Amino acid sequence: MGNLCACLATQPVKKKPIKRLPNPPPQSNTSNRWTRIRSSRKEKLDDALLQEQALAAAILFQQHQQNGSLPFDRSASLRYPNSSSKKSSNALPRSSSSRARSLTDPLLQPHQLVNQDVKLDDLETNHFVLVHGGGFGAWCWYKTIALLEEVGFKVTAIDLTGSGIHSSDANSVTSLSQYVKPLRDFLENLPEGNKVILVGHDFGGACISYAMELFPHKVAKAIFIAAAMLKNGQSTLEMFSQQATSDDLMRQAQIFLYANGNNQPPTAIDLDKSMLKDLLFNQSPAKDVALASVSMRPIPFAPVLEKLSLSDLKYGSVRRFYIETSEDNAIPITVQESMTKEIPPEQVLRLKGADHSPFFSKPQALHKLLVEISKISST
Repeated sequence: MGNLCACLATQPVKKKPIKRLPNPPPQSNTSNRWTRIRSSRKEKLDDALLQEQALAAAILFQQHQQNGSLPFDRSASLRYPNSSSKKSSNALPRSSSSRARSLTDPLLQPHQLVNQDVKLDDLETNHFVLVHGGGFGAWCWYKTIALLEEVGFKVTAIDLTGSGIHSSDANSVTSLSQYVKPLRDFLENLPEGNKVILVGHDFGGACISYAMELFPHKVAKAIFIAAAMLKNGQSTLEMFSQQATSDDLMRQAQIFLYANGNNQPPTAIDLDKSMLKDLLFNQSPAKDVALASVSMRPIPFAPVLEKLSLSDLKYGSVRRFYIETSEDNAIPITVQESMTKEIPPEQVLRLKGADHSPFFSKPQALHKLLVEISKISST
């Protein structure tokens, strides 16, 4: 971006030929560099705007709760919450598809990661259904939704019962069937002959497994992202308890809620907000941690205890893929490897440098893997 200075003679002299520099690229390189910087600034501004909108939506949601329009206040640290209020079921929301960029995965466009010539019509399905983990909601997928929709995929993000903006109280959920009902309803209403790719994160892995057993003919592929991938007769709590130690971060962060009194079993599990970053977001941008801190809700306890009934005929007929997260403090890589060895999926892929929430810490790399898995044809 420099300016060239012209030197003028003080008296007329014979003009000499001007020598052209054989290599003017320094100017061009400088210009390109500033173009890249401007582009980077614009993307960061776009990302900041999207984050502000998401945070504003979360804050508005909290205000609605505090004004009494919802049956509980998830921002309060109540050990014995009131579960007597009425519950209503709302239509499932679609998340915004606004453009997003991650500061830890910067300046990569979709065409730099995947083949732009992806022929969606040649795929078995171009429809992703995203299922969040325990405490999360459909909101956590906002970057993944934006990237997938930009290259032509159809995306549906589900809020499970008592999660995200679903109006039920997590303490009132007494079974896995009740917890997974929004996903079950969606798949039941899916037209015959249509298939989707189910994607489950964290406890969402158990949820998509439950759905695979019910609707194997409607699931083309199942992708487990740092998720509970259980065998028949196993519960999520049982699987994780085998790996837990006294210094386990997850165990330290858990706060049990007793809506029915302290002489009854817990009804939900909350997470210590001061430990969220170290536990779930140790590689994620600060603004995504802020979004999660005002958006996460307690995890219903009963579904975590429930043993899954999975058959080879139904659940076993669906193609499974597992994406490991190498810097995960919630479900350590050793636990993930143990699951994939005990119940081997078709393929295991690893996101290097990803924490437990790769949709925040490595959104572009996660996007690439999801698209590549969608392109794998049946053999």
